[in-house]
Amino acid sequence: MDFYRVLFAVCLLLGTCESKADKAFRPNILLIMADDLGIGDLGCYGNHTLRTPNIDRLATEGVRLTQHLAAAPLCTPSRAAFLTGRYPIRSGMEASNGYRVLLWNGGSGGLPLNETTFARVLQQQGYTTGLIGKWHQGVNCVWRGDHCHHPLRHGFDYFYGMPFTLVNDCHPDRPKRMDRATQAKLQLYTQAMALGVLTLAAGRALGSISVRWKAILGLASLVSLFFLSWYASFGFLRRWNCILMRNYDVTEQPMALESTAKKMLKEATAFIERNKQGPFLLFLSLLHVHTPLVTTKEFLGKSHHGLYGDNVEEMDWMVGKILNSIEEKGLKNSTFTYFTSDHGGHLEEGDAHGQQGGWNGIYKGGKGMGGWEGGIRVPAIFRWPGVLPAGRVIDEPTSLMDIFPTVVQLGGGQVPQDRVIDGHSLLPLLQGLVQHSAHEFLFHYCGKHLHAARWHQKDSGRLWKVHYVTPVFHPEGAGACYGQGICPCSGAGVTHHSPPLLYDLSRDPSEAHPLSPISEPLHGTVIARVGEAVEAHRGTLSPVPWQFSVGNNLWKPWLQPCCGNFPFCSCQEDGGSTPEGPDL
Repeated sequence: MDFYRVLFAVCLLLGTCESKADKAFRPNILLIMADDLGIGDLGCYGNHTLRTPNIDRLATEGVRLTQHLAAAPLCTPSRAAFLTGRYPIRSGMEASNGYRVLLWNGGSGGLPLNETTFARVLQQQGYTTGLIGKWHQGVNCVWRGDHCHHPLRHGFDYFYGMPFTLVNDCHPDRPKRMDRATQAKLQLYTQAMALGVLTLAAGRALGSISVRWKAILGLASLVSLFFLSWYASFGFLRRWNCILMRNYDVTEQPMALESTAKKMLKEATAFIERNKQGPFLLFLSLLHVHTPLVTTKEFLGKSHHGLYGDNVEEMDWMVGKILNSIEEKGLKNSTFTYFTSDHGGHLEEGDAHGQQGGWNGIYKGGKGMGGWEGGIRVPAIFRWPGVLPAGRVIDEPTSLMDIFPTVVQLGGGQVPQDRVIDGHSLLPLLQGLVQHSAHEFLFHYCGKHLHAARWHQKDSGRLWKVHYVTPVFHPEGAGACYGQGICPCSGAGVTHHSPPLLYDLSRDPSEAHPLSPISEPLHGTVIARVGEAVEAHRGTLSPVPWQFSVGNNLWKPWLQPCCGNFPFCSCQEDGGSTPEGPDL
């Protein structure tokens, strides 16, 4: 069987596979993505205080990449790029205004149906495809049941999880943070209008102004309607956004956070059991380690890094359980496994108890920062025993977008020819058949704004990084935008550099020492060459509808997923057995 597996991998690379003959040898594909995990949070990437033995074992048995890059520093656009192999700006899954992710299950934005995901291609190749965990790519477009952005409309045969994402607002005892600026403005407007109506009423009662009571009552009604219009969404955010779905049905509303992790684990192992005859594609999109860092009691207080560390170690335990399920069913050697994070750790996330976000190692910046390495450099581990060499480390620039063509090639499909695909198959690099990544240039966006670009000068081994725009850190001298929640992409909160900042990542991966024409003789040549590549890249972009526009990101009650009769949406899943707890 090992001989046939290697033969199949070789024929995939040579393009000589015959689809019918090779279906029996196509691997199962397991893709595991953490949420907000910093590259420095794992033992195999240099962390000596957090315990991640299962993920570390995966690295020991497979290939580890050190320059794996997200296509965006926030979850919705990064995941859109991962699913489609394309920069999110090509599908409109980037910010055109202040909104940089989808904010509501009841919004109308999301991954357009004309985008092709790797799940859709593999589904057409006979794979059983499943998504368990976080989606955050939208649900509906026009009415509650159209499910135009739903996972099942994008190639997944089975979905169980959150159509949205975990946020602090999902926890009844945590401070509410979602779109706080908008909520504060709406509250201020409501208070100002109410004060105005009360002033008119007092003046009328005292006889100092001549306004009809009917007019005052009419104004009071308008103020009440204004308040209800926004409080109906923000006032019940946990009920609207923090839900679980199985396929098209809402199963928990609001979700019971304390049992969610074990439900996800139970669903993942059940999917593997149902489809062990293969081939299957399972995208396990973990809710860990996003705030509010919901952690089961077995892991609370067990790490050396507070609640965040507890959550990381619980995540590693979950990964271990999934790997054990694969191995117990005899599927280890026939399963291509991949582990990553959607972007870097959230530096600004914290409370009175300390840091609640990840550690990005030696890299500057974090989540939300489009150019700095800490926001986009993520872990990447691949395992396919007998095909990929164990213990190999590759220091070449690669992208989350590369997973699309890699998975499509593994499944015997073809990447779409009617659009630009920005990713490249990683199989030749992973197997050691080529020395260098297929990427010469990679472009780094913050919303619709291009903040940076890198040039992999393969003949010299130099890796140049050019920053056109960087966020203004505050307080001055800090490494993030503390007090702001997340760094902005434009406006007064960024600095435009002319000339651009230039770094040589091959010698300065921490981006600590910008180069100058005096310190680097190639300074002008590199900036000019990268500028040409940026202009060529921009020439490949086409206008598309912006999915995060204000209109798409408004909560619309007629689009809100609901179990029961709207607006009385409420349900809980039946109890039942859960996977066994950890051995502590």
